[in-house]
Amino acid sequence: MPHPVLPHPVLRWEAVARTYPGSPPIPALYPCDLVIERGEYVTVAGPSGSGKSTFLNLAGLLDRPTSGRYLLDGLDTGELSERERAAVRGHRIGFVFQEFHLLAQRTAIDNVMLAQLYTQGGRAARRRHAAGVLEHVGIAHRARHLVSRMSGGERQRVAIARALVNNPSFLLCDEPTGNLDTATAATVLEVIAGLHRAGLTVILATHDVSVAAGGQRRLLVRDGALSEAAGANLARAVAQSPRYWAAREQR
Repeated sequence: MPHPVLPHPVLRWEAVARTYPGSPPIPALYPCDLVIERGEYVTVAGPSGSGKSTFLNLAGLLDRPTSGRYLLDGLDTGELSERERAAVRGHRIGFVFQEFHLLAQRTAIDNVMLAQLYTQGGRAARRRHAAGVLEHVGIAHRARHLVSRMSGGERQRVAIARALVNNPSFLLCDEPTGNLDTATAATVLEVIAGLHRAGLTVILATHDVSVAAGGQRRLLVRDGALSEAAGANLARAVAQSPRYWAAREQR
């Protein structure tokens, strides 16, 4: 799949911070500088309540920073209206969630085409493009099957195809394997890794140490502070997450 080639980094944060109002105010993410270059595979990990969700909401333009500057493909997102931000989200960011957020009683190809509602071109052209993206993630043989009749791994591939259909600048994944068994999770991660090898920028948030370790570059969010993480630091921080211990107890 072709991806945009622009001279700017995909994401640049300059002293970006998020504080929630209250008495006293609650700092969810302390001021941080971050540059993610085109073609990187970045994993973001941290214990529950560390600020990981705040990071994702800011990166995905679902929330505005309290202070600082966020440039996406060189575009200053702080100067955009809500309508303009929605357009940027739809065209430049491909979202993949733990919950698939698909329409169960529609086919796989229909779900992918729904993401193309505001793109140019006729229905036949959009359908061909959607079919091509489904083929790219290895689920073309299920294109005309209802989502309700698919396995979790198949649904996540459809969700990834939907995220890719508008050729986004980067893929933003929030616990994409959280609802999958180990074998299926490995298959989905290989799909994402394959997209990265093909040139797509990937930002993936997870509580799973093994998933986080698979990133080309690793970030750690801890107590609202964002930092680069070495393997040992990453494992130690994530192991303090209640979700990590709950998962261990279920094995």
